Amino acid sequence: MVYVKREVELTRQQKKYYEDLRKHMAIVAAEEQITSANAAVNMNKLLQLSSGALYTDKGEAIEFDIKHRYNVLKEVIDESSQKVLIFVPFKHVIDVLVEKLTKDNITCAVIRGDVPASKRTDIFKRFQEQDDPEVLVIQPQSAAHGVTLTAANTVVWWGPTSSLETYAQANARVHRSGQTHKCTVVQLQGSPVEKHIYKLLDNRIDVHTKMIDLYKEIID
Repeated sequence: MVYVKREVELTRQQKKYYEDLRKHMAIVAAEEQITSANAAVNMNKLLQLSSGALYTDKGEAIEFDIKHRYNVLKEVIDESSQKVLIFVPFKHVIDVLVEKLTKDNITCAVIRGDVPASKRTDIFKRFQEQDDPEVLVIQPQSAAHGVTLTAANTVVWWGPTSSLETYAQANARVHRSGQTHKCTVVQLQGSPVEKHIYKLLDNRIDVHTKMIDLYKEIID
């Protein structure tokens, strides 16, 4: 299994809001004690923004332009010799991404928390045995364990997960008995927070154990 990083430029809109958020977090951190809980919440906001949708306190989603990230994703799909798994941490971004893929005539199916178990089984079976769908768009925790998806040999992380176990198990969906092709894991990264988290995952360090140190690095 080969691991590849693909640099993705944030759009001007994303860069502006990312920097505004980071500065605000630095000001708050200077006045209040940083805990693992509030560090995790704030880092999650930066990850959401990097992925393309920031959630408000009311649960509404503010969309950001994701054209640069999407173009790189399309390149990866075009380069893959077999089917592709795309792991997307945030629910609203999944909707946006599926709409774009469908417009580009790339057949896809979605696996996430609100998809019933019976439907998931059917989707997995079709993915393994039929030509379509070409791509599975997956919320990581919804299909990280126990599923064989060897019809794909490319895994794309639209954005990182903070769970080392989820990351390892998700990548293992393609790297299983029955796989006859070389497998590639592609990490899309555009923001400092994404690069920091991928670095921890690459070194098999659980993000949660380094949460406060990681947060301080990011806001500084």
